[in-house]
Formats: sequence, structure tokens, C-alpha cells
Amino acid sequence: MHITIDTDARRFTIDEGGGKVRTLDLYGRDAFEVISSLWLKTGWNQKYSYTFTWLGRPIIQHPEDLVRLQEVIYNVAPDVIVETGVAHGGSLVFHASLLKAMGHGGRVIGVDVEIRPHNRHALETHVLAPMITLIDGDSVDAETVAAVRGLIGPSDKVLVVLDSNHTTGHVLAELEGYHPIVTPGSYIVATDGIMRDLYDVPRGRREWREDNPAAAAETFAANHPEFVLESPAWLFNESELERPVTCWPRAWLRRRASGS
Repeated sequence: MHITIDTDARRFTIDEGGGKVRTLDLYGRDAFEVISSLWLKTGWNQKYSYTFTWLGRPIIQHPEDLVRLQEVIYNVAPDVIVETGVAHGGSLVFHASLLKAMGHGGRVIGVDVEIRPHNRHALETHVLAPMITLIDGDSVDAETVAAVRGLIGPSDKVLVVLDSNHTTGHVLAELEGYHPIVTPGSYIVATDGIMRDLYDVPRGRREWREDNPAAAAETFAANHPEFVLESPAWLFNESELERPVTCWPRAWLRRRASGS
């Protein structure tokens, strides 16, 4: 694909080969979507998401995904948020801060096969530490899943975010292990499906084209009719845009309400 940007003429031309050429309004919606997709890829390669913190902890997420997740958390109002993959703990702090700001109380459970000592110390001494529980263990191990389930009360509303090992097999195993705790109307989110589009960037891997979280989410949805694979509706939109600028395509699995 060859792209030509003419800022004077305000044209965005895409030559896809074989005589297929599209000329778009540079400032129109279609051009924005193409530019955004390319920006996501080059931004990922430049580790753009590795430049942010949340209340003092590194949070390795794309800003739009965090804002969209905030909308869902506010709308669902979960009692418990479970996240697999702790890293520096920024996402756990993000979840806890939202629950606290909502005056909802709430708890956050973080699961990781290796919580490094300095990250554990930072989380255990954080101002939001009373809301956060850390579990060491492989997220798909039966004992780990049982430990998480043991922290969930019968009336708790639960949302789950999967952000650990991103292979199709591992994410599918996580989906099978944790989906029973997701309450109707809430979500289990298989993050970082953008891997399927990153197979050809310098830091990417060829196998990611098929081996990625989005593939796991699609397989899971096909086998679990009680879940629907759909991005949450935007709660506010005064633009002509319809597609999010996201690293989490095909990620959001909503548990249907009873009878829907």
C-alpha cells in the first residue's frame, strides 16, 4: 500500500496496487480512520503506551482504551474488578481509583505469574492498597482461578480484564476459567487484539497474525452464546466517527442479561 498526503489539496490518496486507488478528503472520517490505524501501529512500535503513569504507577495502555474502560466501569459499577497481568500495577491503581471516586467501595484483584518485589512493594504501600489484593500464580492454573473465585461474594458484580500472556491458547484458557464469575450485563475483556495487525512492524512477530487475543475472543464467543462480542456503545458522540482508536479490537465480551 502506498499513501500520498497532499496538505495543499487536502487529499489523502491510497494506492493498494492492481490499479485500485482511493482518493479521500484528508480531513474526512475515512482518512482519519486509515491514519489512526497507521498511527496505532507506529505508536506501538515506538512504545508510546510506555510513557504514562496513573497516580504514580506506570500504566502501559493506550489512553483512549483507558477512557473507554472508565466509561464501562462507571456504567457497570462493579463491586470487584479482576485483572490478569500486573506488571507495574498501574491498571490496578486505575481500577481502584475509579471505584473509590465513584464512592462505591469495591475491590481490585490482580493476578500475575511473577509480581516483582519492587512492584509489589509499590502497590502494597500505595494510598489505594487497602482496595487491592495481589495473587501470585499462573492465571490459568486451577488453584489460581479457585483463589480468585474465593474472593468473590455471591452478590458481587464482577468485571474481568485479561492482560497477561496474549497467545490465543492462553487467553482462551483464561476466558474459560474466569467467565463464570462475570455477572450479567458486565464484561470480560481480552485486551491487545491489535497484535493481529502488528505482525509486520519491526517489533512484531509473524505468528501474531493468527495467534492473538482477538482470535481467542472470537472462538470463545462462538462457543458461549451467553456472551456477545461487541464494543461498548459510546455514551457521548458529537462527531461523525463510529470506530474507536483502540489497541483492543474484538476484545469486549458482554454477558447477556437473563432472557436477552
